[in-house]
Amino acid sequence: MMDRRNALAGMVAMFGAQLFAPLARAAGVAEVAGAAVGAPVPVIDEGAPGIQVFTPEQRALMTALCERIVPTTDTPGAIAAGVPAYVEKLLADWALPEDRLPILSGLAEIDARSRQDYKVSAAQASPEQQDALLTLAMNNAVPDGEEFFKAFRQMVVVGYYTSEIGITQEREYLPVPGEYNGAFPYSQVNKVYSA
Repeated sequence: MMDRRNALAGMVAMFGAQLFAPLARAAGVAEVAGAAVGAPVPVIDEGAPGIQVFTPEQRALMTALCERIVPTTDTPGAIAAGVPAYVEKLLADWALPEDRLPILSGLAEIDARSRQDYKVSAAQASPEQQDALLTLAMNNAVPDGEEFFKAFRQMVVVGYYTSEIGITQEREYLPVPGEYNGAFPYSQVNKVYSA
């Protein structure tokens, strides 16, 4: 059984100082608000979210955008890996109210832009249109889009690569790697290994 916190802690270095605060709290590298000093850090992915973060419309859009960040290809995508539930759990149980604001605001701005440009809600937009909307957010062409995109992408990428699918299907999982071979031909490397 994999430990999501250990996998998450291993990904923290990838984002450095730009790490979204709820991810830092969940990884145990930042203090959990309201917890007693020295109190054990709760498990990340057990149970339902402590509060409802999204409306049904926001949840549908968040789910669609998760799949656009990590789409299904020859390996399962974000939805199959349970990333939308992870994002909601992270925002419900590890985020302060101010941490949620850029995500909720970003979803609202993306939906408004979709209605303006495509005459449909962003959740109902085509994958290509959703990609264009995410690109607008990434390039800060929607209000506070860059802040939303950086935080959202981090949650999706971390959620995916700390999931069972991300660790065992997207990457090659070897709990105890084989022997060291300093002359292993790079052309024979199929996947990145995780342990």
